[in-house]
Amino acid sequence: MAHIERRVRNLKTTYRARYRDPAGREHAKVFARKADAQRFLTEMENHKLKGTWTDPALGRVLFRDWLGEWWATTTNLRPTTRERNETLLRRYALPRFGDVALVAISQRDVRAWVADLNGRGLAPATVQKAYQLLGKVMGAAVDAGMVMQTPCRRVPLPKVEREEMRFLTPAEIARLADAIDQRYRALVLVAAYGGLRIGELAGLRRRRVDLLRGTVEVAEIVTEAEGVLRFGPPKTRAGRRTVGLPRAVVDELGAHLVRAEPEAFVFAAPKGGPLRVHGFRARVWRPATKRAELDGLRIHDLRHTAVALWIAVGANPKEVAARAGHTSVSFTLDRYGHLYPEADTALRDRLDALYVAGEQAGAGMVIELPRDRSRPQRGPATG
Repeated sequence: MAHIERRVRNLKTTYRARYRDPAGREHAKVFARKADAQRFLTEMENHKLKGTWTDPALGRVLFRDWLGEWWATTTNLRPTTRERNETLLRRYALPRFGDVALVAISQRDVRAWVADLNGRGLAPATVQKAYQLLGKVMGAAVDAGMVMQTPCRRVPLPKVEREEMRFLTPAEIARLADAIDQRYRALVLVAAYGGLRIGELAGLRRRRVDLLRGTVEVAEIVTEAEGVLRFGPPKTRAGRRTVGLPRAVVDELGAHLVRAEPEAFVFAAPKGGPLRVHGFRARVWRPATKRAELDGLRIHDLRHTAVALWIAVGANPKEVAARAGHTSVSFTLDRYGHLYPEADTALRDRLDALYVAGEQAGAGMVIELPRDRSRPQRGPATG
């Protein structure tokens, strides 16, 4: 049963609040005022009733010690994600909270930490990601009964301004394809018209290219973490897909693949073996963009270019999502919706044509609307 003991020592009065935890073990805490001791006991009883009580001793565990335990049991991350997360926690969370007890990390502390990161000029996306990771660590501490609630709640974060996308024209694509090492001419074209990510291009093997149908199957990607190349399936189910290419690009790809073995990588490193993206970017890509007068162009901009071209020739959001490997049409619209006003203009022009046709038909002219050839046509009426 919870109770309060009044103690007087050296003419100083204190109040020891005693209570038993759900397992029957006794705990005590000393207060200078009886009202504070009573409030503490009431809170402890409420937490026991709600099932949110935590052992105070666990809350005294240092953040760095809990982070090490949590990190060792976090197993559902891709290697590149694991490397990125570990770097963010080591650079930004540990210096601030490493030697602080979990229970001592307050919402005010986290709020001040976020403001400090933002004030140091870090990119808003980096600040948000660091905060999200801290939230995961502290949320896991709540789940493990280390603390009652996470301090990562209702903290204002800097707004991430989406970078303006860069799209190449067909003429610029051709210029870049001419400027790059000819071993990677086909890579530029497949990326710019097929929309494959660089990891998907690096993982593409000869047997997954169907030159007769003009398609490539995206089923394997290459990632690099801590200097080690790893091979595996795309991150999402939608990422595994078959993409059709324009005939001219297929012809270029066919010439590139002469005598290639089925298991060979379509785009290999200059000295053979799988393509290492970091080395490719430094030694091949950047010099080519300078020669093509496209300084600052990222490899991923070729993917944006492909999507823009698909939309320009009339692809709807569902078709774009399927070709790009997006997990949902809503993501496609959120990312590329601003490119659809031109498609809307074309739609309104066609509606205008139908309206004019209706007006002319009303004036006595016979206007034949285009037939839907996918539907069966009725034969002549018989009497």
